[in-house]
Amino acid sequence: MSTSHTLSHDAIGELYLGHHGYLLNWLRHKLGCRQQAADLAQDTFIKLLNHRQRHNQPLDIREPRAYLTTVAGRLVKDHYRRQSLETAYQEALAALPERHYPSAETQHLIREALYELDAILERLKPKVRQAFLLSQLDGLTYAAIAEQLDVNLRTVKRYMATAFEECIMVMA
Repeated sequence: MSTSHTLSHDAIGELYLGHHGYLLNWLRHKLGCRQQAADLAQDTFIKLLNHRQRHNQPLDIREPRAYLTTVAGRLVKDHYRRQSLETAYQEALAALPERHYPSAETQHLIREALYELDAILERLKPKVRQAFLLSQLDGLTYAAIAEQLDVNLRTVKRYMATAFEECIMVMA
């Protein structure tokens, strides 16, 4: 089915009616869980609605199923990454002495900060992300990072400036 859809409210409704079942089955196969598949299918269409609200010009979709599976595939990737982060966070909490265990509110704030940081890191190019993590987590100097990544010092400085700019944009 390769009819073209422009992203209007009615077109999203048509996409939903015509392709929700297909997308749900695709996601169910990917995730192995009916409930998660249903949630991510809804999230896919919400993303389309949000896109329509943010942009004044309509998006022309020539291959609806390919487009929907691309958007949903990104959401699946985000889902697994978030699940991995949650597991790592729970393991870190379990290792804490009981007297240092954060309150439920603090845990929520920490989770949100982790998800936000993960989103920032995901937007960075791999070498930029690696340089940033080597600096911020491993405490390496820029010279040591340059040696490890086999780039010059100027490139490391550019990588770090890019990473910090991304962080600042999120904070603004």
